[in-house]
This record gives sequence, structure tokens and C-alpha cells, in this order.
Amino acid sequence: MRKNGSDRPEHRFLIVRKEMPDSDVTLIDLDRIVRSRAGKKAKYIPQFLMDRLKALVHQDFINAFLSQGYVGVDFCEQALRYLDVTVDVEGLEHLSDRSRKYTFVSNHPLGAIDGVTLGMVLGRHFDGKIKYLVNDLLMNLKGLAPLCIPINKMGKQARNFPQLVAEAFSSDNQIVMFPAGICSRRMPDGEIRDLAWNKTFITKSVMTQRDVVPIHFIGHNSDRFYSVAEWCRRLHLKFNFAQLFLPDEMYRSQHGRYRVVIGKPIPWTTFDKTRTACQWAQEVKGQVYRL
Repeated sequence: MRKNGSDRPEHRFLIVRKEMPDSDVTLIDLDRIVRSRAGKKAKYIPQFLMDRLKALVHQDFINAFLSQGYVGVDFCEQALRYLDVTVDVEGLEHLSDRSRKYTFVSNHPLGAIDGVTLGMVLGRHFDGKIKYLVNDLLMNLKGLAPLCIPINKMGKQARNFPQLVAEAFSSDNQIVMFPAGICSRRMPDGEIRDLAWNKTFITKSVMTQRDVVPIHFIGHNSDRFYSVAEWCRRLHLKFNFAQLFLPDEMYRSQHGRYRVVIGKPIPWTTFDKTRTACQWAQEVKGQVYRL
């Protein structure tokens, strides 16, 4: 298949139902999550606010899927099936050598579907040997947790973070990252783009001699999401309130169709001393948007 006159083959992923691998299911309990994080301040959180939060994140809708018990790559595949999402993928031919270890870096336009999609595409291609570096909140999703390395630079887990990252890059797993750390934002010119990319994928890929594979995920969230994010920026709010709307954005993505373009691997030797690691990170970001 071809798309928009491109000479690159396009792969359409059809989601096929598989047997449930895990009957030990952990459902989302926002009461427990929020109150455990709030600590002593939890008693000041009114129940009506918790009820509104549950509705906003579609707790019942999410738990209906989690109750099916999928784990790992199957979790990603079946999540897309549950949402009735179609994915068109270009560039898998660039990954013909499955024995190589790569660092996959992508823009982050959606916050949920993009992560799940890459888990399905890359997880299937590399027989499940992938690891995400993700927000530690996602560890509450037991089905996704086996694929994740939690990122939390605050609190007790922060002490182990450097070691966890080093171990991940030294492993035989393919590493999947969203170097912006947060979802894309609407720029002054109206385009939806990532903020500056973190340099970690450059330094660690050079250290462990992993080639870097750029990925362009084509999609966007609602205008409401970007408006909330913009007001958070204007008001200099420390808490990312836009993040609360991501489950709803996922819910709204039902029956959607997305396109993923995988670029050619960039040899790790490319990232020499002619630029800083931070500058190389922005260069790769630029290559992603040119795909």
C-alpha cells in the first residue's frame, strides 16, 4: 500500500483478539490513588470532587477494559481494539535487523493512544522485548506495568531513577521514549508540537551504542486540552492540570485513525562533540517532524 504518493510501504494493523493471559486483575481506584498521594491532606478532599474526577477519567470505562486481564503487548493491542482505533504504519522496513538494540524516540501528541500504539507496533515487531520510560502513575495499570520503567524524579523513587535508566539501556530490550516528557502543545503559530526534548536519550544511547530511531506520530488532542495547557502556562501553575484530561482525550479517540511514520535509524556515532547532547536532541526532534 502507498499513502500520499510516498514510496514507502504502509502497514495497516488489524487487532486480533487473543486469549487473556492474566486473571489477577487490578482495577483503577482513584480514591486510593489520590488519597495515598495526598497523605494527611486527603481528609480535605470532598467526595463530590472525587466523583467528578472519576467521571472525567472515565474510571468505569477504563476498568471495563482492565477487567479483561490483558498484559504487556497484548494489553496494548487489545486497548486499541477496545477503542476501535485503526493504525497505519510506514517504515517498518527500516527495522529489518531485529538483533540490533535501538532507542525509539517519538513526538507525543496524544498522551495515551500514541504510547499504546508504539507498544503494539514495536512490541509485536520485537517479540515483546520493549521498555517504555514513563510517568510512574502508569504503574497503576498492572497490564502495562511489565513494559514500563517508572519516571519519578521526586520522592524516594528518585534515588533509584539513574540506576533504573542505566539498567534499561544496558539490557537487551528496545527502549521507547517520548523525550518531551509531556504532551505536545499548541505553538503561537497554531501548530501542535512538542516542547524541547530532554537529552537523556542522546547521552544514554551513545553510552550503550544504541542507534536512535525517530518516529513521527500524526494526531492531535482537542482544542479544550490545548486551551487548558495554555492557561496553566500563563498562570505559572506547578501542577499540570491538562494531564487530568488525557483519559478523556483517549475516550474521545474511539473509532479514530492514526498514522505512524518510522524513520531510518540514526547511528549512535552521529552524536559527536560538534554539538552538545541537548543540541543533538533538538536536531533529532526536528528530523521527527520532517518525516
